Amino acid sequence: MPLPLAPIATVALRYGLRYGAVALAAYALSKSRDGLRRDQRTEDAMDELGEGLTFRRGQEQVNGAARMRRTFRVGPAGPGVEIDASAFGRLRVRRV
Repeated sequence: MPLPLAPIATVALRYGLRYGAVALAAYALSKSRDGLRRDQRTEDAMDELGEGLTFRRGQEQVNGAARMRRTFRVGPAGPGVEIDASAFGRLRVRRV
């Protein structure tokens, strides 16, 4: 019995165009000259962060930093992915 390709083709075309356009835009942005720049000083500061959430209060502002670092594996000895997320924040309130 032959497999009808018309229903499969419409679904594949619909999702293929959608995700293909997103992939093409991401690829073009990564290859553009002014696209995704990295400042090495910022990268070093994020690498020096300790894991967890910290706040520091000055006279006029509150600074915060957060870092989460986890490794996820498929099975006990399977392939894994390490996720390292870090963020800085500042809240400044002044009377005018």
